[in-house]
Amino acid sequence: MAFAHSYAANPHWQPRTKRHALAHIPGSDGLPIIGNTFRMLKDPGAFGRAMYARHGRVYRNHAFGDVTVSLLGPEANELVLFDRDKIFSSEQGWGPLLNLLFPRGLMLMDFEKHRADRRTLSVAFKPEPMRHYAEQLNRGIAREVRGWANRPMRFYDAIKALTLDLAAESFLGMDLGPAAKRINQAFVDEVQASVAPLRYPLPGTAMAKGVAARRYLIDLFKREIPRRRDGESQDFFSHFCRATDEQGQLLSDDAIADHMNFLMMAAHDTITSSATTLVLLLGRHGEWQERLRDEISALGLNDDEGLAYGQLDRLTLTDYAFKEALRWMPPVPSLPRRALEDFEFGGYRIPAGTQVGVSPAFTHHMPDIWPDPHKFDPLRFAPEQVRARHRFAWVPFGGGAHMCLGLHFAEMQIRILIAQLLRRYRIEVPEDAGHDWQAWPIPRPRDGLPVRFVPIG
Repeated sequence: MAFAHSYAANPHWQPRTKRHALAHIPGSDGLPIIGNTFRMLKDPGAFGRAMYARHGRVYRNHAFGDVTVSLLGPEANELVLFDRDKIFSSEQGWGPLLNLLFPRGLMLMDFEKHRADRRTLSVAFKPEPMRHYAEQLNRGIAREVRGWANRPMRFYDAIKALTLDLAAESFLGMDLGPAAKRINQAFVDEVQASVAPLRYPLPGTAMAKGVAARRYLIDLFKREIPRRRDGESQDFFSHFCRATDEQGQLLSDDAIADHMNFLMMAAHDTITSSATTLVLLLGRHGEWQERLRDEISALGLNDDEGLAYGQLDRLTLTDYAFKEALRWMPPVPSLPRRALEDFEFGGYRIPAGTQVGVSPAFTHHMPDIWPDPHKFDPLRFAPEQVRARHRFAWVPFGGGAHMCLGLHFAEMQIRILIAQLLRRYRIEVPEDAGHDWQAWPIPRPRDGLPVRFVPIG
């Protein structure tokens, strides 16, 4: 019972495949009831590599109360993420993990409903709002990083607080003030609950904390909706409260609150992880700090200027470095789906109802695609290198219809952050820092990444 699913399947969901129907696929059922759950949580990377070494690019695994068929490599990514024939459900893939925490979030929608809501949400990422965000990000990041000089700090904690403040300003149009700490903890509790082995919100469990956190955040958003609908504020939340669907109807309060809950989580937790990875790698590779600093200096910014929206594309090497950090540690290491129809891959016939998963983290370290995969080499993303690779060899933002809606916002925020940091500081990371990471649900260094920012000049 402890490891059973925490949801009652929606009537339209494809029935789960019986375990015996997958017996022809090699793999491991693990221990009775719990399967391989704890082995995966302890070190998902090592578990995946061991399964690949033993079974190849298609294998069966029992964990978190379900049997999943893992499909590895860029061809698998293309099949599942591009989903040409619309046979893979994101809603039914993510639902067992997230439906108590982020129900009706964009990631838990399929096909026409997903397309319609994605189009409504996309107003937040058009050029004019993005220019406005760039101005806010420059001000907010500069204001904060000025105080980081020569101060021993845990970078993950500092950047998580900052990215939440920036997301609140950009998307909510509000200063979180004294509530920021509680809101931040609520998002932490939601995300951690997504991989809790106990899938029921029993008192005292991680899932109970996650469900309570969701309730708090949904109430916070719902309280704001009437005022935002009646006002004329230009932040994304206000625009979204006044938006209408394809039938000209206002979106329901529940839909707005659920989308904002998911968007705010994605807009700061994944960026926090990626920014931490990049700062760690730059701290370890001083020569790349210098190359990026030279590129930023060539823009001729003075002390009072930030990185203008129109200058973003001039930071080519910074873009390469960020992409390499995303390869090294993708913020979403694995992506689940459920098959709605039978399909074939790797010589196996996989029946409808099967939970399937692809792994950006595994693909990003395949040595036949990425020579010396543990080396930090931003030049992997020079145009001629990119053209020579499979287009689904690098998928930190997913792909197909569910490609991350906020990827350009993330790229913009990282470029502004790195420009503000490297024009002021040299990044110093202790030799023993950042070696042990919690991989799921969103990667983070267990030591918080100790770092020191030393003023230059």
